[in-house]
Order: sequence, then structure tokens, then C-alpha cells
Amino acid sequence: MPEMTEVKLLQFRENGDRRGRLVVMEGETDIPFEIKRVFYIYGSDPDVIRGRHANRRSEFVLVNVAGTSKVRVVDRSGNEMVISLNHPHTGIYLPAMVWKDMYDFSPDSVLLVLASEHYDPDEYIRDFSEFQRMCGNGEA
Repeated sequence: MPEMTEVKLLQFRENGDRRGRLVVMEGETDIPFEIKRVFYIYGSDPDVIRGRHANRRSEFVLVNVAGTSKVRVVDRSGNEMVISLNHPHTGIYLPAMVWKDMYDFSPDSVLLVLASEHYDPDEYIRDFSEFQRMCGNGEA
């Protein structure tokens, strides 16, 4: 199966000393887009699956700033990958039209999500079969 070329693992610079650590993420520098929305997911049980959608326009960067979680992504070519987010200085870049499932949350997990667009429910594709159809027909 071909390798994913659009989904990217990001490493953010960790600064710090004996007082603690500091990670900085700047839009259009460390993050490959202007950040228009920020949210985070916490308090999810390990057996809960979040996401279960693709977005027509929005790009995302996901970072577990505490704890751990996994992200299963499927790109528009049908390539699938599972990423373990387990360091607060590591993130994953997800372009538009990538299916995402977040799961296997540790009890202390805080999953930070940076988005390129303001929330618009009309840009969400919540049916995996429709996502596959759109990608297969070249509509993506």
C-alpha cells in the first residue's frame, strides 16, 4: 500500500530546564496554517471513539498535551495509518479530506486540537461510505 504523503508527524521544539518544559506552537510557522479554532478533548474512556468524520476544508494538528491516545487516519487514496500520540511535543498534521478516529485515551489524556477553520457543521462528512464515495469519484 502506498505511503501517506499528506499526513505528517510534527516535532515541536521543547525548551526547558530544571523548572520545567515549554513547547511553543505558532500558526503558519510550526503549524502549517493560520489557527482559527482551538479545542481539546479530555475525560474520554479508553473504549470511546471520538471523531469519526472527515472535513471538506478544515486542516488540523492534534497534540496529546497530557496522557496518550491513538489516531486512526484514512486518506483520500484509502491509505490507513494509526499514530500513537504520547509526547506533548509531538503532533500530527491532518489535511482536509482525511478520515479521523481518536481512541484508546489514557485516564489523564488531554488531546489538543488546532484547526484552520471556524466550526461549520456543513463541512463535516460523518458517514465513512460517503467519504469513500467522494474520494473514489474524484470529488474530494
